[in-house]
Amino acid sequence: MHFIFEVHLKPGYSAEQYADAWLRASEIIQRSPGALGTRLHRKIGEPGVLLAIATWESKAVRDAMEARQPDEVRAIIGSQAEFVDIRVVGEFEAPEWEVVPAGRPD
Repeated sequence: MHFIFEVHLKPGYSAEQYADAWLRASEIIQRSPGALGTRLHRKIGEPGVLLAIATWESKAVRDAMEARQPDEVRAIIGSQAEFVDIRVVGEFEAPEWEVVPAGRPD
């Protein structure tokens, strides 16, 4: 499953500053059972809007991590609260199969 959220940076705070904290938290979170990776993207034409996509084996394992989130991760996330607004886009099923155009690189 994919957990997707938007990050809206407040004026005076850069994507690079947020990315530093995001990387520190992600390194810890990705040690959790069922974590399958995460990515952070900057919106084209709107450098103050980022999209984060975290992939998990299932919603249940992501929920379990959230319920027992390490204090260090909570502190990192809390340190960002005054600089960003987070909007959860949603939780999406990862397809068991997908159809892609021929010649698409992996």
